[in-house]
Amino acid sequence: MGGEAVTLRGRLTSAFLAVVLGPVLLGAVFVGGAVDALGRDRAHERLDLAAGAVRTEIGALCERLSASADALAVIPDPGQRAGLAELVVSRGLASAVQVVDATGAPRLTTAGLPASPWADCAAPAPSAEPPHAIAARVEIRDAFGLRVAVVYVVQAVDATLVRRLAAATGGGVTLLDDAAGTAPRDGAEPAGPASVRWLTGDGTAVSGDGRYVRRLGPVPGQPLPLSVSVPAPDRRDLFAVLFGIVLLAGALAVLVAAALARSTTRPLAELVRAADRVAGGDLDTRVPVRGHDEVARLGGAFNRMTRETQAYVQALTAGRDQLRRNLRTLGETLSGTHDLDRILRVLLRTAMVATGARAGLVLLHDPETGHLVGRCADGLGDRTPHAEPAALRIAVGRGLLGAVAATAEPRRGRVHPDGGPLCPEEPRCRTYVAVPFCPPHDDAAADSGPAATGVLALYDRLGADDFDDVDLGTLRTFAGQAAVAVENVRVHEEAQRLSLTDPVTGLWNYRYLQESIRREVERASRFGRTLAVLVLDLDHFKAVNDTYGHAVGDAVLVEFARRVRAGLREVDLAFRQGGEEFVVLLPETDSDGAATVAERLGAAVRDSPVPVSGGLRVPVTVSIGIAVYPRHGAVAQRVLDAADEAVYAAKRAGRDTYRVCAPPPAVTVPAVPLLDLDSELDVPLNPVSVAGEADGADDEGAAATSSGVPSGPQTPRQSRGR
Repeated sequence: MGGEAVTLRGRLTSAFLAVVLGPVLLGAVFVGGAVDALGRDRAHERLDLAAGAVRTEIGALCERLSASADALAVIPDPGQRAGLAELVVSRGLASAVQVVDATGAPRLTTAGLPASPWADCAAPAPSAEPPHAIAARVEIRDAFGLRVAVVYVVQAVDATLVRRLAAATGGGVTLLDDAAGTAPRDGAEPAGPASVRWLTGDGTAVSGDGRYVRRLGPVPGQPLPLSVSVPAPDRRDLFAVLFGIVLLAGALAVLVAAALARSTTRPLAELVRAADRVAGGDLDTRVPVRGHDEVARLGGAFNRMTRETQAYVQALTAGRDQLRRNLRTLGETLSGTHDLDRILRVLLRTAMVATGARAGLVLLHDPETGHLVGRCADGLGDRTPHAEPAALRIAVGRGLLGAVAATAEPRRGRVHPDGGPLCPEEPRCRTYVAVPFCPPHDDAAADSGPAATGVLALYDRLGADDFDDVDLGTLRTFAGQAAVAVENVRVHEEAQRLSLTDPVTGLWNYRYLQESIRREVERASRFGRTLAVLVLDLDHFKAVNDTYGHAVGDAVLVEFARRVRAGLREVDLAFRQGGEEFVVLLPETDSDGAATVAERLGAAVRDSPVPVSGGLRVPVTVSIGIAVYPRHGAVAQRVLDAADEAVYAAKRAGRDTYRVCAPPPAVTVPAVPLLDLDSELDVPLNPVSVAGEADGADDEGAAATSSGVPSGPQTPRQSRGR
């Protein structure tokens, strides 16, 4: 057993010890480090305070010396100056006073003058010898600005001064004697000169006896080379306590871990043996249940799972074959419906049930963008960042799904942790199966797009098993049936679209015009809005056909339709009524707005001749008639007829213009005399007159306006080049 892997009991014991001892050790290290850092910080703070106190004390001394020197310099009488100098020395304001003339010869010197060199308070300078005193220097000049004398007020630097500085700081102060500031003067308190030797400026070091030492000066206001020191905090007792706590926690953790591992692993070992037998196919295996703890509940759950698995396997075996038969029947049924979204939802849900997949996705090829676009999904959840299936777009040939669409070859497998066939846009999964939609099509259609029109993808089968060949064969059979249904829906939608559009210009045709104008009039009547109708007729279009041929005429019609669409709003509708006649519906637009649109469309046609093949540019103009509901008619056909009559008015006005249909005049109905009951009702009524310029109109226009209200939808007129 020694060569085998570590047992569960050993792992549990190790894990418990790691969980318990790890934080204890980390905490001890952290506390020790924090205490050590806190001690260093406090030592540095004390050093800062001591250095500040030294600078303050020496600064006060320099100020006192400077004040005394200024007082001596302002006295012109040498006798009085000598008396004041003795007074300064006697009161302890300075150790000595010296006055020298411009040549440096002494004029006045008090007793006890320290030997040179002296450290100047205002401008200390390095010297080969250590300073023996601190001096304040003041020059005396005559009325012409010439120096006549210099006053020196001197304070001796000795052990008394050092002790006074140490008392002010609360720490140790050392006066450094040599030029580099590395050796203490006799009588001064030592502060680790070996540690100070390598310091520059105001650096800090730790001496051999554990004291924190900082070198000071010389600088203006503090001309002496000094070092200050404070004792380091004693942390040995604290570290001993921390070490004892860690040892005690380790001993307790080992005892508790051993007991817990022993009581936990025995029922788990029984459960492992039972699970091995179940994995071998023995679903009658049961484990003993002792107590009421979590492990006991796990054993009870295992026993219930094996019983339910037995029943589930039996039901699954019987139901899977039945489900496959139903799947084929369902696929044949779906091929007869034209509701594409419903087909795809039923396809996806049935496929997931048939294979036990946790999630699924259906994508169809978009001919405009060349991408696979998601149409429906189920169970994706957080597998993809896209909230809606339509937001999922995958280029053909990219990733797993793109490759299936490009090659029309189904795929199944497992995504490896080190990278798989999925692209970043695809849902995350462990196992997958993807089949293409491959309806029958001709070679021309195959050359214009991918090999498949869509892809059905399923992810992560229940039970964490891979999808097998049986699942793949079932989905391929069903995907073929679903592909036929998808193709039928697309053919039906295309046929429906073609039945409502003009094949030459791509605009809506006369059939859709009748349906749309009736719908728009009903909407305008319901909401109390207006509806403007524009009838557009190309001028002398017959001459274009006769001169350039019908191919050029068709090109002119296509370009004219494009310019009309470009000049309209999204809510506006454009139709080809027949020949060179077009109709535009402008919802919620009055006659003024319609006139603005007519001017814009006329200018768009007039200003740019239509380019055709061979470098020709055909000049074209258009005449436009305008009618507005309900001003010019109460029904759809009457408004359309009124706009058509306005076209004739534009033609008579010289073409290349627009006219608004005149409102209908008031109708006068003659009074009908009362008749006897026995008389016959034989009184003919006068016909209702129609607005517009009827005089001089073409025969087609007169025929159209012979009645006030048309009897029903009329076929579009073919003017043939009016």
